[in-house]
Amino acid sequence: MIVVSLALILVAVVLLVFGLAGGSSPLLVVSIGASLLAAVALVVGARQAAAGRVSAPRGSTAREPGIPTQHLPPTVHTGDSGRRQPPGPPVMDPPEPAADAGAGYDDEPAAQEITPDEVAQLASLPDEVQVVDGRPRYHLAECPHLVGREHEPLPVAEAVELGFTPCAHCTPGTTLLSRSGLR
Repeated sequence: MIVVSLALILVAVVLLVFGLAGGSSPLLVVSIGASLLAAVALVVGARQAAAGRVSAPRGSTAREPGIPTQHLPPTVHTGDSGRRQPPGPPVMDPPEPAADAGAGYDDEPAAQEITPDEVAQLASLPDEVQVVDGRPRYHLAECPHLVGREHEPLPVAEAVELGFTPCAHCTPGTTLLSRSGLR
């Protein structure tokens, strides 16, 4: 179709030249008609070429050479909230205080004993605590358990929501509630 379009453009130019040179209105009208037909043929040809690229079978090499395909893991409807989770099953509701969720780690400190009311109060605080990825405790920044470990800040409300429990060494539950005047 693109070849037909080019031929029609050539015919339109020739008719335009003869129409202008001879002062013939019918040749000018036919030249305009040929130009319009060339435009239609060009659009139809472009759509056919695009449809040929889109309808290529999956896995074929119908795409242009030299352009790599980017493969990304799916991020929609995978059930993953995209948020950091402590070890164990995903946490959906605010957790009940666990007996000792860190028992699987030899060097993990015990969990600080706090009441469900204190857990709820902690979840309303804006303070930050420190977490070690893959470990179940949250800590104050000065906790000796963090020395030599990669850790990162996390709002205490989010740590509680994700199921992290307070460290018994640095007692972030008691300390943060005292600082806020809730205890």
